[in-house]
Amino acid sequence: QLSCLLKMVTLHGVPKDLDSYPTDLLLFLSPSDYAATGSCSQFFINVGKANVDVLPREAPRRQQLLLEALACLKIPGTQINEENAELLGRLVCDLGGEYIRSSGGSLLKDLSQCGSFLPEQEEAIRDIISSGNTTFGPPAVWSAFTLSELSGLIPVLDHSILQQIPK
Repeated sequence: QLSCLLKMVTLHGVPKDLDSYPTDLLLFLSPSDYAATGSCSQFFINVGKANVDVLPREAPRRQQLLLEALACLKIPGTQINEENAELLGRLVCDLGGEYIRSSGGSLLKDLSQCGSFLPEQEEAIRDIISSGNTTFGPPAVWSAFTLSELSGLIPVLDHSILQQIPK
């Protein structure tokens, strides 16, 4: 439906008020199409607010969006800082384990908004949390506030991490 709606909206070119349309619509648009109305970084800020789960995780379009976002934000290598993670929004949910490990704890809060993870992502999250080298510190010093901040990651935590968290 969104793809069809986009065809109708862009029938006579990309409208100048594209930002007033639902963000989910942008998932089917390319950054170059959006260029007339704004920058690629603005495009991905808006895409990051969209419900990327409209596209299946393995969908080529969803993978292409992540690659284009990384290129647009000029992210060298696999390390992503908190500012870029914020710009990526829900696209952080598609970052591979190597990105999660390289970025240390800077992705944890953003990753906690993801609905599900691939096994390699789960393993990387556990490795980062177990290291204790995050802004949240090791699980042994976590508070109820920390658990609230990372609530979406709780299903990923294994017994060895859970038993360290103070009661």
